[in-house]
Amino acid sequence: MHKLLQFKDETLLRRALTHRSYLNENPGEDGDNERLEFLGDALLTFISGEYLYQLKDEIGEDEMTRRRAALVDEKQLAKFATEVGLDFRMRLGQGAIQEGGYHNPRLLSSTFEAVVGAYYLDKNRNIETVRPLLEELFDDVFKDLTPVRSNKGIAPARSNIDPKNELQEIVQANGAKAPPKYVTEQIGGTDHAPEFHSRVYVDGVLYGEGRGSSKKKAEKRAAEDAIAKLKKRGLL
Repeated sequence: MHKLLQFKDETLLRRALTHRSYLNENPGEDGDNERLEFLGDALLTFISGEYLYQLKDEIGEDEMTRRRAALVDEKQLAKFATEVGLDFRMRLGQGAIQEGGYHNPRLLSSTFEAVVGAYYLDKNRNIETVRPLLEELFDDVFKDLTPVRSNKGIAPARSNIDPKNELQEIVQANGAKAPPKYVTEQIGGTDHAPEFHSRVYVDGVLYGEGRGSSKKKAEKRAAEDAIAKLKKRGLL
């Protein structure tokens, strides 16, 4: 279990995981996570800003602001939430679950913020207990911005970009008419250990293929394969 889920006061963690949709269906609960989300957002903003200030003292205010936004935007926080194991631990109403709530970036990111806020309170409001856990997550995604080459010039890439987003930025910078399209299907395995195969197409042309134990992993590897092939052909 990730340290961000290790609480002395389990009621704090339970509240951090409780979305208002769950509370609406279970009125006996003692509250949802919205106030904790507010606190966690403030902590993430401060700690990410300090992290960048100490890590890259040669970059200016505008660049630090841009990179901080990339570290704590909704998509990135949703990835952090999944990484630490919050996705299927979120307490959601049945309607939210049926609408794919366990994979909803907005719900994942807000729950992550709430858990950060709750963890801070659980550790006697000592920010030094929160900082190393968040900085470890930041370290895994932080990269110097690398420009994406384009036949229309140079397009800056985001610091925390994942392969699917990176491929989309590359092909759009080079004039693609539509975003990459992924065709993914289960090709084997079992219900508990499936195997998926994904192909990624750009404007109808096959760019890459990949396999994985989930659709997400297969598509990520297909995007990585496409980027690797573009580099091999000297197009990046």
